[in-house]
Amino acid sequence: MGTTNPPELVSVIIPAYNAMGVIDVQLTALAEQDYEGEFEVIVSDNGSTDGLAGHIDGHPLREILGLRRVDSSATQGAPHARNAGAAAARGEYLVFCDADDMVHPEWLGALVAAGQKYDSVSGPVETTTLNTPKVASWRPVQPPDKPEETPDFLDFGLSGNLGMWRSVFETVGGFDESLNVGEDVDFTWRIQLAGFTLGHEPKAMVAYRLRDNYRALWRQSFAYGEAGPELYRHYRWYGLRPTKPLPLLVFALALVVRCPVVPRFISRLSTGGWIYYTAFAAGRISGSVKHRIWFV
Repeated sequence: MGTTNPPELVSVIIPAYNAMGVIDVQLTALAEQDYEGEFEVIVSDNGSTDGLAGHIDGHPLREILGLRRVDSSATQGAPHARNAGAAAARGEYLVFCDADDMVHPEWLGALVAAGQKYDSVSGPVETTTLNTPKVASWRPVQPPDKPEETPDFLDFGLSGNLGMWRSVFETVGGFDESLNVGEDVDFTWRIQLAGFTLGHEPKAMVAYRLRDNYRALWRQSFAYGEAGPELYRHYRWYGLRPTKPLPLLVFALALVVRCPVVPRFISRLSTGGWIYYTAFAAGRISGSVKHRIWFV
């Protein structure tokens, strides 16, 4: 689809739940975009109890950003919040980012420009701006010029850095609200399977805020892993395959060798990094049991 004509209005949609402590960083970053076109910002409040509603309604950047708040508390979860935000959006081009991250100044312009070539576009993330060096070492990220990849299957986009034409969003039906995790993977796969293109724009960079303690890191990574088997159940018919036995064995042995009790000069992996990978593997096993399908 892509078009050589830029959109008259872009809608930036931010799902938010109890984000009072972090959302101003993102809103300030949006106010500093170098994009010269018209855009609005919609905060989709998913039932916050921390005063977020009043904060957004009276926000000092309200006029500059064309800032509006949408009540998306009817159904809990980020997928519903994004869908509710999209339903309220006035723009023909929809862009999604998260309340606890920070977009770079070129972000919006880069996503919109790429939309003239692609039906949907995702961009990279970096973990150095919003995190300490220790926390940033816990989780790997793709190089800016590489998209998020699934071995021998389709690429996917991250919901915190995603843009598309409204017609694409509506054609595929938005985010699947039955998914608690992995809804962005599912959504961008459905976009491609519907015949639309998913591009990657290295200049559309987002500073990603990581979980900064081991407990939260474990919960998040476990949930990511647990989502895999559920997605596999739907997409194996389209060619998605589980990890082959040999790479799986190598991965399992690596986790044992790199356990935090092993001296760092041998393991070469931080405690946080080990927790991230181990929780992900544990989640895959849990999800396989829950959905009665083997995908690790």
